[in-house]
Amino acid sequence: MMTRINERLMPARNATRRRLAKPFGLPFGLTIGLALAAAAVAGFGLSADHAQAQQTSEIKLGIVSFLAGPAAGPFGIPARDGSQLVIDGINGGTIPSPYDSKGILGAKIVPVFIDEAGGSAKQVAEFRNLVQRQNVDVVIGYISSGDCLAIAPVAEELKALTIFGDCGTPRIFEQGSYKYVFRTRSHAAMDNISAALYLKEMMPNIGRYGGINQNYAWGQDSWRDFSAAMSVLHPSAEVTTKQFPKIFAGQYSSEISALLLSRSDVVHSSLWGADLESFIFQATARGLNRRTQLVFTSAEPNMFRLGDKMPDGVLIGARGPYGVYAHDTPLNRWFRAEYIRRHDTPPVYASYVLGQAFLALKISVEKAAAANEGNWPTTEQIIAAMEYLEFEAFGSRVNLALGKGHQAITETAVGRYKYDEAAGGATIVDIKYYPAECVNPPEGAETVEWIRGGMKGARCD
Repeated sequence: MMTRINERLMPARNATRRRLAKPFGLPFGLTIGLALAAAAVAGFGLSADHAQAQQTSEIKLGIVSFLAGPAAGPFGIPARDGSQLVIDGINGGTIPSPYDSKGILGAKIVPVFIDEAGGSAKQVAEFRNLVQRQNVDVVIGYISSGDCLAIAPVAEELKALTIFGDCGTPRIFEQGSYKYVFRTRSHAAMDNISAALYLKEMMPNIGRYGGINQNYAWGQDSWRDFSAAMSVLHPSAEVTTKQFPKIFAGQYSSEISALLLSRSDVVHSSLWGADLESFIFQATARGLNRRTQLVFTSAEPNMFRLGDKMPDGVLIGARGPYGVYAHDTPLNRWFRAEYIRRHDTPPVYASYVLGQAFLALKISVEKAAAANEGNWPTTEQIIAAMEYLEFEAFGSRVNLALGKGHQAITETAVGRYKYDEAAGGATIVDIKYYPAECVNPPEGAETVEWIRGGMKGARCD
């Protein structure tokens, strides 16, 4: 992963750098040139001259989000906007403590934004281009679970430090082990477990339930975990129908007919983005929301867009303590105020989760440097600093407790939607929070087996 930072700083030594760097490989994009050659001989330590030179250098980050297509408006654009806000805050040193130092070890972040639209094969090609041709130092992003599953082994092959900021499937670290890949947000199991817990408290006598979820890893895993949690928490409830339309299908007439005929007390859905909005318009037009309790585990990004078109009373999740569920902290007050100032709308969970990936990178690089006498750390040192990292994000605490320290857990929340013009329009009421240790499996456990086994060891107090 070669950058050309030092080539811009000291062009007279370019040829020597390239010749010396090649035999040793590149431990981290910024540690190149003569200092790298010396570091390779002396345990990757960096010279004082190099460390000083890097105080005015740049760190190049590839940032991937949906910028076009049906996923862009509700998810991808807010994710990009949240990323840019945090990048500007890091570069300017304007984020509250402990992130108020300028840059990452003084290095300015230079973003390279990539559109996630186009499918996983296209994203693998884009990833290789980012790493091998555009020479980014780190890749951050990805919303689609299918894209994350495709990218993870490629990141490992290229030894490219990659931080997934969103995608929800538990399979990444439960069915694989990665050194160079991290995910700084919880996987989706907690969304579905918390929904079942909320229903247990608010609707203890559920007799029948069904679901509509997209037919790929995200939707399949979401229904699997929700139905498994329901079988434990609502053992007498019967599954009526499970609908799996194609992602970005847009039309749900037959699925809505099946849901109406099922006479379910509850309908679960992890639909997101434009798919969710299309389903809501079509389902409410046919009165589905008046016949059943709708549970939308990922609907928080859509509530401000839909306003009074979102039916009152539906259960809404934000895939963690984000957006309307974020706690009132100095970091969150800064983030919300700056986001609203720039975009004239509140930040949604997609805005938060990529942003917190940048915080994890900043704190890990600086933690690794502190252990390295203030010198620029290698990729391996950054990885060691990030593993099992705990840090404060925007309104939440993040703990990389799973996946051998590569998979985060957080608390989460569920509430009911209510459109209240007097209270500013889209609001959430009857909010309940669930601790991270209540709704996430312990280290080493496979999510579905843990749920089916009764979620032993869950700490929900």
